Amino acid sequence: MSSTLTSIGAILLYLTATALLFYRFNALRHAPCTGPFCGKKPVMGLTLLALLLHAIALSQDIFLAPGLNLGVTNAASLITWLIALILVLANFRLPLDSLIAIFLPAAALTLLVEQVIPSHHIVSADISNELKLHILISILAYSTLTVAAIQSLIILVQDRHLRSRQPGGLIRALPPLQTMETLLFQIIAIGFTLHTIALATGLLYIENMFAQHLAHKTILSIIAWSVFATLLWGRHYHGWRGRTAIRWTLSGFALLFLAYFGSKVVLEMIIAR
Repeated sequence: MSSTLTSIGAILLYLTATALLFYRFNALRHAPCTGPFCGKKPVMGLTLLALLLHAIALSQDIFLAPGLNLGVTNAASLITWLIALILVLANFRLPLDSLIAIFLPAAALTLLVEQVIPSHHIVSADISNELKLHILISILAYSTLTVAAIQSLIILVQDRHLRSRQPGGLIRALPPLQTMETLLFQIIAIGFTLHTIALATGLLYIENMFAQHLAHKTILSIIAWSVFATLLWGRHYHGWRGRTAIRWTLSGFALLFLAYFGSKVVLEMIIAR
């Protein structure tokens, strides 16, 4: 099966699962949801099947004979796939339906863009296993901290609705604000640990991290690491929470976004032309 057909199947399943989630959120506006599509199993089943098809499409587009094709659109699709996978697996123990409802359409969108606007940035198959490990950990770190950024935005919206005493269906479906904040810092701690390992492996295994095409990426990544380190320090010693935590989270993520996708866009879509 071609990657295009596989992608279409995954996109349709993602959107169907999203529709079921919003059906549940809408039902919660009036009473506890008790319909046949209110449980987790239908949504999780569709999502897992979508993730499988998405993974097949990614493997066909990324694993090429010359090496790994980690162009902008492929990388974006891979990252949203990883985020969705992390959320779905964690959702069996944690209340993450709201995050999943946001990321499934994002995964569908990046998969569509990957097919419509293919990009090419080949990472040679001859690179060392250590460098492959660095790339994998970097992508995992970025994916996890992306989840934290979206979680912080949901907390901001939740806080505003609670202050105005107008909780909608989606807000009513969310866990208590304190639980949401605790989950946010757990996600940040995991992402920060992965980001620390990514920087350390980069320093160890990349011959010159401050080379011409890596300098700005390295500097922005280090600054982002400092932002998240400060946030975790503030949380531990001063109990930072609420909008303070949200500002620091979004600032750190913005730096990471510029470091990763900003550099890829400039190098692959502007300089390459």
